[in-house]
Amino acid sequence: MANSYTRAYQKDSVKSQLAVADSYTIITMLMQGALERIARGKGCIERNDLAGKAEHLSKASTIILALMESLDHSVGGEVTQNLSSLYEYMNSRITDASIEKSVEPLIEVMSLLNEIKGAWESIPREDVDKAMTLQLERG
Repeated sequence: MANSYTRAYQKDSVKSQLAVADSYTIITMLMQGALERIARGKGCIERNDLAGKAEHLSKASTIILALMESLDHSVGGEVTQNLSSLYEYMNSRITDASIEKSVEPLIEVMSLLNEIKGAWESIPREDVDKAMTLQLERG
């Protein structure tokens, strides 16, 4: 029972954060959410919890698709194209892990996503805000 209360609180907390979040924060939250779902899916594979594996890896895949859809191909050029290809590859590896019931592809995806997240978080906030403003003006 307490677990369901905790999940409800966490869900409301995330909704509250999203309501006031800017694009930078939302992308960061999506990356963190994908990493958490992949880790949970990995744990499910290790425990042979097939229903949990399917649930968590499906949600991770959906989040990665959202990250891919958030890319602005009219602005990012080659970097955006490379990120899109990398997100596609990650989803392919998540599918491999699910089918093969193997954690190795998930470890690879978590490593790649951690690198992208680290690079994203290292961009000065002012630069992200400027880019977002320019994008909205072109919009």
